[in-house]
Amino acid sequence: MEVSTIVERISQKIEQKGVQADRKKIESKIRRLIEEFGVNPAEAERTVMNEVAREHSITPSGGSRSTDLLEIGTLVPGEWVSVQGKVVSLSNPPSPSIAQSGIIADSSGAIRFVVWSSANAPRMEQGKWYRLESAVVDSYKGMPNLKMHSGTTIVGVDSDAILLPSISPIADLKPGVGSIRAKMVQEWEPSHERMLQTGLLGDESGTIKFTIWKDEPEKEKLAPDTVYNIYYGQVDEFNGRLSLNLNTAVYIADEGDIEVGAGDVAKGVIVHIAPGSGLIKRCPVEGCNRTLSRQNYCPIHEIQQKFRYDLRLKAVLDDGTRSRNILLQRDLVEQLSGITLDEAIELAENNPLGMDEVFYRLRDATMGRYIACRGSEMDGRILARQCEKLTFDPAKLADLLNRAGGA
Repeated sequence: MEVSTIVERISQKIEQKGVQADRKKIESKIRRLIEEFGVNPAEAERTVMNEVAREHSITPSGGSRSTDLLEIGTLVPGEWVSVQGKVVSLSNPPSPSIAQSGIIADSSGAIRFVVWSSANAPRMEQGKWYRLESAVVDSYKGMPNLKMHSGTTIVGVDSDAILLPSISPIADLKPGVGSIRAKMVQEWEPSHERMLQTGLLGDESGTIKFTIWKDEPEKEKLAPDTVYNIYYGQVDEFNGRLSLNLNTAVYIADEGDIEVGAGDVAKGVIVHIAPGSGLIKRCPVEGCNRTLSRQNYCPIHEIQQKFRYDLRLKAVLDDGTRSRNILLQRDLVEQLSGITLDEAIELAENNPLGMDEVFYRLRDATMGRYIACRGSEMDGRILARQCEKLTFDPAKLADLLNRAGGA
């Protein structure tokens, strides 16, 4: 988007209100936001439009200024609003142009907020209540987002109201802020050096990917097979898929268990075992867990001699009409192949082919097997949580042969 186009559009809006626009001043503000602070053009246009509108005491088109308090759960993008709520989470600002970011909540819901550095606003503290007047709601990555700028008034409020977050089934989550009661069902290998932990959370309604990023202070990891009450997680959307960022969340281990929903089901015959299957080595550095090369090289932590072994299977499952990629972790590989991790290590260490021998044994044990796997699909691959071998049905085979004209 051309800066000149943005300047012209803002100027025309201002002049429609009967005010002469200072195009050079508007252009300077736009360029500063885009070129110095890396603000995207659309956000820069909104910010400058609102600033100019305030300077001339006019109402920006498409919005309405109000000091009437709204419930946070009712906010929608495009509004100028005033709210009162409790700061339930603060996170590290992603950019120098942002002074504070976090989540503010009331009894109706919660919303992510951002305070621009240029606002020179008083700093808010986690756990305290504030009244925010003339803030702007927009949309960021599909999530409603509350922006505090130089025209926003932030006032501390004495309140001892107790917030009870509304727990939602995972299937009902939508981009924004969400609270769930879920069980950690899988832990995956982190795909980024800044990632502390990633995996899968599940409840009766389904599953969702979660991520905890390394931060200051560092968050605690979730324990596998443990149920948690998770309050105020950030629900992100990418390519139509939701994921849960727990850096803004409070999570508390809970007693009891959850029957996790089945998720996607893939049935068929294993027609391909992909490279990278079999016995693998993982980086021992805490929070890494990446797969090492044959030379024990981690792309992040370089050579690691004190690695740990693991088993996995990357395969293609074909049902005759559709092929699907599946990924099986150690327990399912042991279940399907009958080869345990200890046996695989012994094979590799006492065989001339080393780890290749394990690959061939697993391939021979699983290739051509009919199985059904349940799990969540991520990036075109079923991350299997459970698998079972399908039994041979002679009656079905006879029926197929008869329909084909005999054999």
